[in-house]
Amino acid sequence: MNAITSIYGRIVAVLKGPLFESIALLGIRIALAGVFWRSYKTKVAEGTWFTPSEFLPFLFQDEYAGLPIPVDIAMPMTIYAEFFFPILLFAGLFTRFGAAALAVMAITIQIFIYPTGVHFWGWALGIIAMASILISRGGGMFALDRLGDRFFGEKTA
Repeated sequence: MNAITSIYGRIVAVLKGPLFESIALLGIRIALAGVFWRSYKTKVAEGTWFTPSEFLPFLFQDEYAGLPIPVDIAMPMTIYAEFFFPILLFAGLFTRFGAAALAVMAITIQIFIYPTGVHFWGWALGIIAMASILISRGGGMFALDRLGDRFFGEKTA
């Protein structure tokens, strides 16, 4: 029995360490960025970076009609946000800011576009949970934020 608890203790010690945590945070950054990057790709014309696709105005006028801002502001704002924030997360640059911005987007979508709560327990809750982990823990040792920590000193809570 002591051998089993000893092995278990060693496994837990490895999994609690900064290397495993950083691998997990990298996975969360990639997963969260991927959701919004794929959404961005559906909103722009094929082969362009920021040109809205043909159907996007109709999507914003019909399905996204509950947004409290005008369509001509919401469309480019969404395209730019879904382009830049996933890149920041993937690189681990301004991780907490990027994760917070995507969490706000998910909450906004939940409140104004799908207010019935149908998507909350699947899509939105997962996004908010991943973003919350990144906001609280940062990007990990495989993030460009770590370079900033070396120059500016790591802030402790």
